[in-house]
Amino acid sequence: AVKPILYEPQPVSEQGNEVALFAMGLIDIGYQFGGKNPEAGLDCSGMVSYIYRKAVGMRLLGSAADMARRGREIEPRTLRPGDLVFFNTLNRPFSHVGIYIGDGRFIHAPSSRGRVRIDRMDNVYFAPRFEMARTYFD
Repeated sequence: AVKPILYEPQPVSEQGNEVALFAMGLIDIGYQFGGKNPEAGLDCSGMVSYIYRKAVGMRLLGSAADMARRGREIEPRTLRPGDLVFFNTLNRPFSHVGIYIGDGRFIHAPSSRGRVRIDRMDNVYFAPRFEMARTYFD
């Protein structure tokens, strides 16, 4: 059984909030493997990279696994909007990334069903595959 994450309120990160708000505007954009912009479609890391660049001018490039090597690892219970959550979805560590938006939810570009959407961290598919949370903000 997967233990639920008990979130602890954290001080607000202005940049993180910008990232989360910007991400919400991309809901329902189509998935495209290797996609780096909303016109062409987005994949999971392309979505994160695009949002971080547009919302806060931060360059976060590469695959989900590349992103998992940067930033600072945090306890999942201290997640704040704008932080990144990583999952093992292809029997490969850090093969999927999403942006935490608060209230136990994250936004991501899943290849299945093909649209940017919100899922819950305690979702039956994602909860057991959750690997790590990272922040890029102070």
